[in-house]
Amino acid sequence: MSSPHNKSSPVSAVLAALDAGRSPERAALRDAVRVLLAELSGRSPGRSVEVRVPPYGAVQVVAGPRHTRGTPPNVVEMDPVTWVLVATGRLEWATAVADGRIRASGIRADLSVFLPL
Repeated sequence: MSSPHNKSSPVSAVLAALDAGRSPERAALRDAVRVLLAELSGRSPGRSVEVRVPPYGAVQVVAGPRHTRGTPPNVVEMDPVTWVLVATGRLEWATAVADGRIRASGIRADLSVFLPL
């Protein structure tokens, strides 16, 4: 069964553009990133890992010790297209990390158990 976020118009528009070999529209990509980050936040509430998808958003997720100041000890960062692909199951977490498309640091930074959404 498909998740509701996969049927959202921004996510659908971005995936359709990528499937057609085109670059997604900036506004659609921004909105898709934010929808998917919100979904991750809802499924894995917490504040021990910061997931950054510049320039469109960042969320803190995963239960554990709360981060309050400075650079968090557990950080995951990737570009918007990689985030959409990993979040929707079009790209595996391990492959993206191995290819350098995801930068993850810290003992809680492996989000593979939460993805795809």
